[in-house]
Parts: sequence; C-alpha cells; structure tokens
Amino acid sequence: MPEGDTLFKTATVLRQVLAGREVLAASAPRGGPAMHRVVGATVESVEAMGKNLVIRFSNGLALRTHLRMWGSWHRYRPGEPWRRPLAQARAVIETPDSVAVCFNAPTVELMDERALAIHPTLSRLGPDILVDPFDVDAVCEGLRRRAGDAGEIGEVLMDQRIVAGIGNLYKNETLFMEGVHPYTKVAIIDDASLRGIVERARDLMRFNADRGIRITDLRRAAHRGTRMWLHGRRGLECRRCRTRIVGDRQGELNRHTVWCPTCQPVPDHYRPRTAASRREAAE
Repeated sequence: MPEGDTLFKTATVLRQVLAGREVLAASAPRGGPAMHRVVGATVESVEAMGKNLVIRFSNGLALRTHLRMWGSWHRYRPGEPWRRPLAQARAVIETPDSVAVCFNAPTVELMDERALAIHPTLSRLGPDILVDPFDVDAVCEGLRRRAGDAGEIGEVLMDQRIVAGIGNLYKNETLFMEGVHPYTKVAIIDDASLRGIVERARDLMRFNADRGIRITDLRRAAHRGTRMWLHGRRGLECRRCRTRIVGDRQGELNRHTVWCPTCQPVPDHYRPRTAASRREAAE
C-alpha cells in the first residue's frame, strides 16, 4: 500500500498538469464511475488525503481513488504511448496538454463534492501527517485513547483514524530510529517518547515528499540499493549494531513488521506469531 508521501508526490504532479485545465474527455475503461460527467468541467484541485487522492471539478463533482498495493496514477502527453495496457486503466482524464490515467486502483469513486464530508472513509480520517498545521499533542492523545491499556504502538500508529498517511514502511523505520519495539504497548511509552515517534514519522515523510528516491538512512543517501534502515532487509545485519533483523506479522491485518532485537528491546509480552518468527526467536 502506498505511503502518504507517495500520494503527496502524486497529487503534486497531477496538480501541476491538471489544475485549471478543462476536461476534454474522461472515461472508466473497466467500468465503474460515470467519468463522462466531468467532461467540460475544469479541474479545480488535486489533493492527497492520507492515502486517498481526491480530484475536484468545477461542476461540483469529485473523484476519489485509493491505490492500495497495486494502484498508481500516470501522466502522459496527448498521443504518448502508455506504459501499461488499457485493460488496467480504471480512470482516464484528458485535458488539452495532458492525459492522467489511474491504473489498477481497487477504489475509484465519482461523487458530489458535498458527499466528501460524510464519506464513510474520508470523514473518519485523522489529520494528514504531511499537512500544516499539524497538532502533535492531539495525535498523541488520540494514539493513547485508541490503544487503551493493551494497544501496541506498531498497530496503533497506522490507524488512519488517528493520523492519516503513515504506512508500514514508515512505521518500521520510525520505530527503529526511535529505539522502540513495534510490539511495545502505548500505555508504557512516556509522553516525550510518544511525541518523538510522531515527530520522527512526520519529519521522515516530509523529507521524502519531494524526492524521487525514498531515504531514511541519510548516511547512505549517495549509495545504490536500499537507503533504509530496515525496509526490505529482514535477515540481514542491522547497520547500527550488526544484529540480524527479524520480523513477524502484527495486528488484525497481519502487517509485516520488522525490528532489530538489540536496538529495539523486545517487550516481555511478545510471542512470535509465525513459524519464521519462531525460528528467529529460537536462534
């Protein structure tokens, strides 16, 4: 699933090529929303809302897409060949100088703009972590309310109802950099540490929002290959202490979670959930 900074960058690119332009043609090649309804309207805005992308039109309609794991938006010049087949296109918007195509998004909705405020997903989103103003204290309070006595930081931090935009990658990288194990219960994290986690996630995502290559390990900014501390490195040595990086599945959604057992002390209540994580714990 794309992280919030990916949607932020996507919205920035689409805004540059769509905003203020008249829609000459629009379609949904695989069925779905009646895209012809926006033809003749002008694109008023393109906005990232957490992991959702919303395009507003001058006729009062709005297009919402959620990309999940496989979706993406592409921008082409008129007549330029697409990099993916038409069969994968979910929505197409054509203006005099650009063609914007949404590929493989599982969620594509066209609605009255007024419905955004009561949309069952959008109306429940917490503050976008990339948008100003951003109230860190309010987010920390929300994390504590959501967690209660037993909620774990690795799961609660990704609850889009509390703060929108943080995905699995930034969860893992942030908690590593803050030295907090993802299975740590929020209730035992002190206020300064919890605030540090939220601020670190925001700083990392804002740093990467206008970059083509995502970086969290700044020492490796000029290197080829991964520039992350943990992402994609399970089974390899930690770049800080050389302990082998391990992982497990966390929460109701079984999200892939990784950590360094030395840099992020394992809480006493943690029990491995998968065969692979049990093997790692036994080694």
